[in-house]
Amino acid sequence: MEGEGAAVWQGAVLGGILFWIVFASYLDVTRKLRSFFQPWVSHHVETQTSVVLKIQSYGFGFLDALFSGLSCVVSVPFYTGFLPLLFWSGHGKLARQMTLLMAFCDYLGNCIKDVVSAPRPASPPVKRVTATKDEEENALEYGLPSSHTLNTVCLSGYLLHYVLTHTQIQGAYITYLGISLAFMLVLLIGLGRIYLGMHSVVDVLAGLLVGLVILAFWLTVHEHIDSFVISGQNVTSFWAVLSFLLLFAYPTPELPTPSFEFHTAFNGVALGIVAGVQQTYHQFHHGDVPRLFSSELSVLVFAGRMLVGIPTILTVKFCSKALAKWTIPMVANTLGIPIKSTSYIPTLNGSAAVKKSDKLKQGYMQKLLFRYKYKAFDVDTGIRFLQYAGLAWSVVDLVPSLFSYMSL
Repeated sequence: MEGEGAAVWQGAVLGGILFWIVFASYLDVTRKLRSFFQPWVSHHVETQTSVVLKIQSYGFGFLDALFSGLSCVVSVPFYTGFLPLLFWSGHGKLARQMTLLMAFCDYLGNCIKDVVSAPRPASPPVKRVTATKDEEENALEYGLPSSHTLNTVCLSGYLLHYVLTHTQIQGAYITYLGISLAFMLVLLIGLGRIYLGMHSVVDVLAGLLVGLVILAFWLTVHEHIDSFVISGQNVTSFWAVLSFLLLFAYPTPELPTPSFEFHTAFNGVALGIVAGVQQTYHQFHHGDVPRLFSSELSVLVFAGRMLVGIPTILTVKFCSKALAKWTIPMVANTLGIPIKSTSYIPTLNGSAAVKKSDKLKQGYMQKLLFRYKYKAFDVDTGIRFLQYAGLAWSVVDLVPSLFSYMSL
């Protein structure tokens, strides 16, 4: 009966997402929402330019470095590098919850960005400080909401909740101190995004509001999600289908941006983490594993883990990408699905060009799914998804197996 109940709610969730994809596409929901929100947001971005310029007028080199550094610390690449270390330090529950929360924030935040498609502050007159390549890519996205603000609210809020409920560090003083530190971090990040010329006030306020809503929702469901991941029915198959559907349940922006690429990567990370943890929970991720600074896991041993783990996951990332670049085009060609590649496979850059002879070669799968309508699919999405899924799987499955073998 338990298995049947799980199948029912899983089918309902997946069916609901599929229905939304069809419904939203048929009614052109994205365009209608954009026509409603975009003028209002764009107006506020434009009128708040003077506020951004006023804040930037107090700038000097130290503030440039401070806010650029803070932006890097709460960026997606930082979390991508930090979360594996959290897994390997023995804090498995915190690590998997923050990973899934990050993926959820990334999906919702980027969906809102691409639905609204509102601009960032105009530069010039605003000075846009992009100290890293990551910031240069962020500048290519739309503005509302501020992802840095949203992610900081959610992840710092969840981290504080975890510390207060799952550790011995408790008490009124600790609670007030934690809330104050989280508040100061969010304030500095929000102010920094405006100072760097990356966002207007309305973007930061939207990030704050959306972040608080997501955090409140996550604190309601996180225990249920964690219980499902470690001991549920059909976990890997359900999450694989969910991840696949979420690639389609994403709005089309007014103009192309990197936001969908970021979502694809973290969508793959979530699948890899869930699949790996579900398979190896009782071996490597249960509540009694050694934690950093304990007698079983000293700093020296943890350093050894990093020396083994980091090169391993980078190797897996490279191999996953190479394997995906070989298998996805082969499968697509076998099924008769036309493909293209915008960056990963140069030989497919021109594959989107339509020829009459190409239409005659359409396979059954393509005709079945797309009603005989010609369309070339960008294989970069699948490659990126599998690449990051493989990387995440190695973090929680392959690398811990190596640790066990090497007695680390």
